[in-house]
Amino acid sequence: MKKATSKSPIKEPPLRLPGQSIDEQINRLSNGKLLNYLLFALVFFLLAFFGWVQALNQSRINPWLMSLVATPVISYCAFGFWQTVKEIKRLKLGRDGERAVAEQLDILKGQGAIVFHDLIGDGFNLDHVVLSSQGVFVVETKTHSKPIKGSPTVTFDGKTLLVNGFEPERNPVTQAEGNARWLAKMLRATTGKEFAVRPVVLFPGWFVDPLPKGSSVWVLNPQALPSFIQHEPNRIIESDLHLAAFHLVRYIRSQAQGYGSTTR
Repeated sequence: MKKATSKSPIKEPPLRLPGQSIDEQINRLSNGKLLNYLLFALVFFLLAFFGWVQALNQSRINPWLMSLVATPVISYCAFGFWQTVKEIKRLKLGRDGERAVAEQLDILKGQGAIVFHDLIGDGFNLDHVVLSSQGVFVVETKTHSKPIKGSPTVTFDGKTLLVNGFEPERNPVTQAEGNARWLAKMLRATTGKEFAVRPVVLFPGWFVDPLPKGSSVWVLNPQALPSFIQHEPNRIIESDLHLAAFHLVRYIRSQAQGYGSTTR
């Protein structure tokens, strides 16, 4: 075996990109399910096709039997293929929403904030984490398609969240609150300090009604988030801010290497 004469200059795994988890899901579906459905359907289609070719050439092969077997298999693969295409379309919508939010968070970077994307936990992920002198913010992005007609809005009265008048199947407010608790626990364990973490839910492209006064969860359009954070009082001194950032970087890179606690 030839001895390596060069190595990568990158010593640490890079930090994650906005929507990277969703991109990984899309790749798994595209290179796994979609390909499998296509191959299975093709194999059984060819079996049925050549059965009929043989029958037309006076072969003893019974093409009806092959067709009887191939038809339900091809139908199943066609249905599975279509469902997977719809799932990929949904995932792409979510990924594009996370990237749109990341563009708004770049504004905060220019004001001294530290931003992380796609923080992986145990079976879940935090879309974005913002560390600033005004506090720590966990950002959950929800990208819903909008009806063509009407004036669809998102409303949150402090308890109930409605998207165009309907409650989402999974409550993003509950999800964001759980993410905030997990991050606060992780920072406490790694830094030895208490950081109050505010949960934020963003709806790209939607008009969001004003929040009720004193809401512990912010439900906003992404364009409103920088202003909301700027108007918060300073809560974290610079040394603690960099301490939290240091341990988040360590955690993210340990996850990339297959280590790190993911207790929620």
